[in-house]
Amino acid sequence: RAVAHYLAGELRYAVYLLETTLDELNRGGLHDPDALLLLYAGVIGPYMDMGAHARAAQAAELALALAPRAADPALVARMHRSVARTLLAEGRIAEADASLAKAAEMYRQLQIRTELANCHWMRGYVYAQNGDLERAEAELRSAQTMLSAQRAALYSSQVAVELADVLHRRGRSDEAAALLHDVLGDLSSERGAVHAAAAHRLLGRIAEAARDTETAEEHYVRALSLLERAGAAGDLADLCRLLGDLLRRTGRIEAALDAYRTGLGHRTAPGTTTLGPAPARPPL
Repeated sequence: RAVAHYLAGELRYAVYLLETTLDELNRGGLHDPDALLLLYAGVIGPYMDMGAHARAAQAAELALALAPRAADPALVARMHRSVARTLLAEGRIAEADASLAKAAEMYRQLQIRTELANCHWMRGYVYAQNGDLERAEAELRSAQTMLSAQRAALYSSQVAVELADVLHRRGRSDEAAALLHDVLGDLSSERGAVHAAAAHRLLGRIAEAARDTETAEEHYVRALSLLERAGAAGDLADLCRLLGDLLRRTGRIEAALDAYRTGLGHRTAPGTTTLGPAPARPPL
């Protein structure tokens, strides 16, 4: 259920389900290492999307501590993939890449193709964040090819959005825009909301670079609506900055200030009042 809500963009409810289950297991003394590892690895992604980096780092620390006691190697591989996001957020690029390499090797041995594709996806994301765009493109294309072969349509469309960003940054904006228009129909507020917003955000940036201010604003506003519903704090704050800058440049100062305030308001919430207390810790 938590994964379904996460993929639909309902980040807070996905976190609520995962934290409630962790709390019940830990307070009830049901310390199954595999179950706990699955839950701690699973909650890292929603935490990161909500901007709750400290909570994500704590979940990653607990997952790493549980890994030696876990019996399922696929779970350990998933944990390494999830932990890479927290390492990347802390600027530990080499460690994030090493964690993904471990996960990829385990999935290769287990012959789990979809999860192996997800490792290529995450490595592409790491390289893109670090500015290594050539390697990022290669990894994301590998991921998309594998996911398409597995008919994992939603994941394939999400990878395409991140690939389009890399293409745009490499100066191939027309190719990026065409790719985004191809996959936008597969994404919506109920299905891949965060990546649907990312697609509109990137189309807005491409339109703004082409001096098509009206189209850029339309895409930014659509992205804003998707991100507010999802509660993806980091993406939302960045989008509000882009929209505010656009409005300011076109002389709409009050509207620009409203956009900046929206971004700042969402920036302060996750990890403080919106999430409540962290779930009980397992005995390690």
